[in-house]
Amino acid sequence: MSAQLPANLSAETVREISDARDEPEWLLETRLDALSALDDLELPNVIQTPGRRWTNLEALDFESLVDPLNQSDETTREAPDDVVVLPFTEALDEYGDLIEERFGSVVDLETNYLTALSAALFTTGTFIYVPEGVNAEDVKIRAEMNSRSLFSHTLVVTEESSSVTILEGIESGESSGDDARYFSNLVEVDAGENSYVQYGSLQNLAEDSYTYSLKRGITANHSTVNWIEGNLGSRLTRSDIETELNGEGSETKIVGAFFGHGDQHLDVNARVWHNAENTMADLVTRGVLDEEARSVYEGVQNVGRDAWRTNSYQRENTLMLSDESEADASPKLIIHNHDTEASHAASVGQVDKEDLFYMVSRSIPERQARNMLVEGFFVPVLEEIDVDEFREDLEELIAARLH
Repeated sequence: MSAQLPANLSAETVREISDARDEPEWLLETRLDALSALDDLELPNVIQTPGRRWTNLEALDFESLVDPLNQSDETTREAPDDVVVLPFTEALDEYGDLIEERFGSVVDLETNYLTALSAALFTTGTFIYVPEGVNAEDVKIRAEMNSRSLFSHTLVVTEESSSVTILEGIESGESSGDDARYFSNLVEVDAGENSYVQYGSLQNLAEDSYTYSLKRGITANHSTVNWIEGNLGSRLTRSDIETELNGEGSETKIVGAFFGHGDQHLDVNARVWHNAENTMADLVTRGVLDEEARSVYEGVQNVGRDAWRTNSYQRENTLMLSDESEADASPKLIIHNHDTEASHAASVGQVDKEDLFYMVSRSIPERQARNMLVEGFFVPVLEEIDVDEFREDLEELIAARLH
């Protein structure tokens, strides 16, 4: 189902955004093409069963959510000297040809209505370029959303035999009113041969927000794209993490954690395409739901006909802390050749009553015992995160949610 185009969105609006940023003609045309496509594009696909759509994106009122000319953010960027980390407005002057070549090459900007809307309207984001042979561990992007709507686009390009670890955080700042807010985040990662990219993202927006993100990476021969995704904020979150393994011997790991409470709704998805020989993928997601929160998870491992000697694994576990919470999971294997080792699993359950009874019987207060079990539930995911700062931030947010 498609969404209605907001009345305050027009070609003149897009031109005003582009002119204010002094963008080249090619980027303006890209924006206008995305705008023109909106009339024919559908909202992102959601899992549905007869008589029920698991996530109701059609309920989003873009007329009230989108305020394209009043976007505001406070973003800080930190990086070593040998890595290029710049806002697009600055990067276009020096790296315009490279950005023109790679922008929209990893994420099809007309994938769906929400990607095209973001491509037409983005005003913030980052260009990250890692030259050949450079190893960078500490690229940090901290963003604060200070407007009713904010559209962001990040492009990461790594050259041969380079590596980079990127940590991105988004939270809510000041707002001009009591209206609901909308945040959109598109991330493209183009990993060169034998390069390594680790991209961690932590979303902790206020619960008056609606969030859509699509992060997608493509690999060359023997390159790695790893993702860490934490979602704790926002009233409704739609998060898509995808990797296309196009290079022989390339790898990806997608590690996800979420914690919903109140009436939060989290729709999280992990997808991998194995298109080359000797590729490997590992998808690990754990989530907790309390009160009336709801989660939807879809994991897809697609092994192509030419992807010989593939290894692909997936596991997702959701823990429900109340009888009113609800979780659905749909792990999928799509295998087109016989030389594949793959598995997938998903589980939904509640805190083990015997474990809780044992801890209470040892004089641990019931609430504290439950919280300790929840923290322990996240350990397998936290152990997959080898970036200390990200792991510690996530642990702190989980602990704050429990107390």
